[in-house]
Amino acid sequence: MAFDQSESQAQRLDLQLRHADPQAVVEAAVEAFGKRLALVSSFGAESAILLHMVAQVAPDTPVLFLETGMLFGQTLDYRRNLVTRLGLSDVRDLRPNYQDLAVADPQNKLWQSDTDACCEVRKVRPLDRALLDFDGWITGRKRFHGGDRLSLPVVEEAGTQIKFNPLANWDKADLDAYMAAHDLPAHPLVAQGFPSIGCWPCTNPVEEGQDVRAGRWAGQDKTECGIHVARAPGATLDVGGDI
Repeated sequence: MAFDQSESQAQRLDLQLRHADPQAVVEAAVEAFGKRLALVSSFGAESAILLHMVAQVAPDTPVLFLETGMLFGQTLDYRRNLVTRLGLSDVRDLRPNYQDLAVADPQNKLWQSDTDACCEVRKVRPLDRALLDFDGWITGRKRFHGGDRLSLPVVEEAGTQIKFNPLANWDKADLDAYMAAHDLPAHPLVAQGFPSIGCWPCTNPVEEGQDVRAGRWAGQDKTECGIHVARAPGATLDVGGDI
């Protein structure tokens, strides 16, 4: 059962860390929660940075990876390579529940008709289940990605847990500088015009000058998969539909 963290505690942590170096935020998170802390990582375009930071502090920190069954093969290869290179010892693949898929998406075509419901089954529910074992978690979100992330705090309340966003203050130049300084390998799809990478059916390359996340759910109002969207406890989307 998650430890009950009040909003005032999250606010105090944010006040303490809102201008801190990302590595210091990671260190503070590990110090505060230890084994009750997880890093949620997509092993996407910018993921190597935060994974490297965590590996420097506590390489046995649980890393939660949403293996939706619809990821690019390059992402799966990148995950394997980074885990070995960084020495991460507790990476957990979170997969959709078989029964959820059998009911909601038996033909693996739900993404064609309802992307929110597809993300609910393949990302939100598996992560919700996994996070029951933790009091705090770390994300790689950044304000420069725009949308709802423009006002992103470094530390925030997420239900009964605390969520850390160590890279909230960093921009593209900061990320590139860190990658270069630590000789971190880029996701192979970055060179092909993918600055943000999710599942293959819902991720497109972007044109020069477009928003970083313009290729995610292109042509839709959707900008988030749902794992960072506040909901009432126990609330889920109706994924039954007419399937």
